[in-house]
Amino acid sequence: MQVKCSVKIGKLVLKNPVMAASGTFGYGEEFGSLAVLKKLGAIVSKTITLNPRPGNIPPRTCETYAGMLNSIGLENPGAEVFLKEKLPVLKRIGVPLIVSIASEGDAGEFAVLARRLDAIPAVEAIELNISCPNVVHKKGGTKYPLIAQDARATYAVVKTVRKATRKTVITKLSPNVTDITEIALAAEQAGSDAVSLVNTFYGMSIDIAGRRPKLGNRIGGVSGPAIKPLALKMVCDAAQKLGIPVIGMGGIMNAGDALEFLIAGATAVAVGTANFVTPGITGEIVDGIQRYLRAHKIGSINSLIGSIRS
Repeated sequence: MQVKCSVKIGKLVLKNPVMAASGTFGYGEEFGSLAVLKKLGAIVSKTITLNPRPGNIPPRTCETYAGMLNSIGLENPGAEVFLKEKLPVLKRIGVPLIVSIASEGDAGEFAVLARRLDAIPAVEAIELNISCPNVVHKKGGTKYPLIAQDARATYAVVKTVRKATRKTVITKLSPNVTDITEIALAAEQAGSDAVSLVNTFYGMSIDIAGRRPKLGNRIGGVSGPAIKPLALKMVCDAAQKLGIPVIGMGGIMNAGDALEFLIAGATAVAVGTANFVTPGITGEIVDGIQRYLRAHKIGSINSLIGSIRS
């Protein structure tokens, strides 16, 4: 039985709904010999900032029950090096490329980066990472919330980026809020073509021998199967309230997990932590989704999306 797996997100058409999540797939080349990259619906690049960023002090990762903590701090070589050295490698893979961008404190940097990327045909969409929990911004010595923790701030950034690019805009949201649908609606109203959720949850781990945090930055982002039920609930809530596609992520380790997110209303899914455990898992998930559709005689994946029953 032939099954149709293609999905549409803004102007972006994916041959299947499985994406490699930002920050867990490097710049593609790292997985070239470990995964069948052409099977992917899309690749989301590691987040870039306007200027090079060294990231947080080590240690930056540690294992937790059913997952991991990371505090990378958006380490990246900056936009210029990305465009000259990393983008050509990503282009050669031959699947849609979504470039993740972030700001180091000045929200206007999102628009500057969006304008640069708007002129590059190989970049098919832009993901606004307004939700990384591992970057502590400071203004006048006082900490202030992530953009994704404030509906007005989210609206303002998305609106600014929307004016700066004709490409598909995806806004990546934080689960560290009271009501993620409020933030998602603000992104939609500002012109985002889709939202991706969720980013990692705040967390920490302590070395009891030394009585010190295991991460150099003290806190980090929790990911992996431990967060899947929480992420799934947020995706389901958002999908029921929004008129734009939702990209689901958070603890997807196999095809069954991905199918849960699709049934809950996600138009596509992004695989993160699982890439560290099984580098070729994205291809296995694509195959597993196709097998499910055939087994249940579902001709199009669009008939499965949001098909959760009461």
